[in-house]
Formats: sequence, structure tokens, C-alpha cells
Amino acid sequence: MKKYFFTGLLTLLPLAVTFWIVHFFINFLTKPFFGTVSLLTNHLPIGPFAIRIITQLSILITLFLLILFLGLVARRFFFGKMLQIGDRMLIRIPLVNKVYKTSKEIVKSLFSSQVGSFKQVVMIQFPYTGCYCIGLIARNAPKTCSDAEGDELVSVYIPTTPNPTTGFLVMSKRSELILLDMKNEEAIKYIVSCGVVQPAERGQQ
Repeated sequence: MKKYFFTGLLTLLPLAVTFWIVHFFINFLTKPFFGTVSLLTNHLPIGPFAIRIITQLSILITLFLLILFLGLVARRFFFGKMLQIGDRMLIRIPLVNKVYKTSKEIVKSLFSSQVGSFKQVVMIQFPYTGCYCIGLIARNAPKTCSDAEGDELVSVYIPTTPNPTTGFLVMSKRSELILLDMKNEEAIKYIVSCGVVQPAERGQQ
């Protein structure tokens, strides 16, 4: 009996939570306009419950169309300009500009397929032997570092979960890296999702 009860509870709870959240947001969005719109719908020859449903639907549809229109206008005429202004302001702020420029370059590199982006997805033993992390080869390490080690080193960026714009930069010998048949985008999705989104098998694409 106890097993069946908990099975039924686990089945019902997600539905109840979903209904409660949807109901909350519908009321939250429609409440400020409900009084005004209801003046038009109260004259309909239907019951109070049906009037309430029609009123809320009318408000939601109107809000959706209004938001869509504002988004279209803003994106075409203002959005690009606002981004440019915001970019210029952040670049002029001391200290903040260094963090902003670096973060912007990392994000572009992570999701770019151009020559300047990361070269190869690898597995690297980090932070200790026997523990593996996903890393992205950036380019060769500075020559002075390779000369100091006496062997060619490569720079490997190890993104953190769930924010891939922060991470660790390590220098490693190529022989210590395991090359993976994985795209940058797949590696980032895997990291951001905390391992939930698995990279696609090449034979399944």
C-alpha cells in the first residue's frame, strides 16, 4: 500500500506543481488588466467562469502580440544601437573593461568555428592523476615555458560547470592529452548541462 501511495504521489506532484506555476503566472500577467477588460466581456451572455476564462485569454493574447511587436521594433531599430552603446560604456570603465574584453573573447572563441577558436577537444588528467576533465586546446604554450620544461607544451583551457566562461588554463605535453572526436559546441553543451547532455555519436548524426 505504501509503495502504491508514493508512486501515485510522484505521478501527481509534477502535474500539481506545473498547474500551480501556470496558474500563478496567468494571474500575475492578467490581474493588472482584468478590471478594464472585464468591462467589455461582462456583457456576454455566458456564465461568470466562462467570462473569466475569455477575459484572461484575451489579455494573454493581447500581451503576446504587444510583446512580439515591441521585440520586433526594438530588435530592428534599437537593440543593435543599445548593444553598441553598452559595449562602449563597459570598455571605458577601468578594470571592468579588462574582465569584459576577456570574457567576450572567451565566449566568441568557445562558440566560434573560425581559425582563431579552440583547436581540439581533449581529455586531460586534472586536478590529479586518474581524474579526467574535458579541455580545449587553444594553441602552443609560450616558447619560454616550453624551453623551461625542455619539451613542447600546449595551452589547454578547462571550462568549469555550469559556466564555461570561467575555468583553468594549464600547460601540458601533447603526449599527456587524449584527443577526442568531439566538436567544441558538443563539449560546451556537455559541460554546461553538468554532464546531462551527452555528445552525439558520429554514426548517429
